[in-house]
Amino acid sequence: MNPSKKLLIVEDDENIAELLQLHLQKEGYEIVHAADGSLGLELLKQGGWDALILDLMLPGVDGLEICRHARTMTRYTPIVMISARSSETHRVLGLELGADDYLAKPFSMLELVARVKALFRRQEAMSQNLRQDAGTLTFARLSIDPLSRDVRLREQPVELTPREFDLLWFFAKHPGKVFSRLNLLNQVWGYQHEGYEHTVNTHINRLRIKIEDNPAEPEFILTVWGKGYKFTASSRE
Repeated sequence: MNPSKKLLIVEDDENIAELLQLHLQKEGYEIVHAADGSLGLELLKQGGWDALILDLMLPGVDGLEICRHARTMTRYTPIVMISARSSETHRVLGLELGADDYLAKPFSMLELVARVKALFRRQEAMSQNLRQDAGTLTFARLSIDPLSRDVRLREQPVELTPREFDLLWFFAKHPGKVFSRLNLLNQVWGYQHEGYEHTVNTHINRLRIKIEDNPAEPEFILTVWGKGYKFTASSRE
């Protein structure tokens, strides 16, 4: 049972919302439901949520905009996006905006519950790993503190999204090791679905813009053609 976990469901289909609430409450979660995007965004801004189950197509504010806002907030909230739109384009877009998982309607309620549980397990495992790896890592002009999630470039703070930080921290813990995009999806995002690899490309491009002097000629995150990416600890100052 998970009595302390508070979930926000933003879903305009009352039947789906009732089923979600019924199944998740059986697992001990506390549920709050918003039937439109405007209310969902307002509730999200109040904070304190342990997870967000978010429909893509909503009256008022759509799910993508709510997802964008969630990823600007300091506290990281796991997001499961659900939608009648099952195309790869919409799945990838939702994931690139920061959703942790994506389910196309119609879906099994048991599967959704299982995925929510998996997100919480992964979040807890990551927190334990960060506590174990509490020391700041420093590479030339770049420093990364896992506990405060503070990144500095030449002692100036670098603003990263939670997912960008997770990706950078994973790279920094494995300098010199080559990871394919599918490896990174599995290790950082927590799933390994083919077709989502462009999500990795997008995040790496954003990271390079923020930490590289010249993103077109990166020194920290290097492309290994035909294999993937690696992080180098020997960046020149």
